[in-house]
Amino acid sequence: MATTVGDFIVERLYQWGVRRIYGYPGDGINGVFGALSRTNGKLRFIQARHEKMAAFIAAAEAKCSGQLSVCI
Repeated sequence: MATTVGDFIVERLYQWGVRRIYGYPGDGINGVFGALSRTNGKLRFIQARHEKMAAFIAAAEAKCSGQLSVCI
């Protein structure tokens, strides 16, 4: 199977040390969610109840841990 843009994004995030992705699903990022389902647990998606909350969680994790954090 050919590599998709979503697969590339997810693999690059993993290479950068990201292990958790926060967000709220929507049509615009379905390709990324498809790629996340193919990682066999390398990356964990944590769904927030609202887009703003996902951003707050990712920002708090980055500030507290000093590591890269992602919100999609």
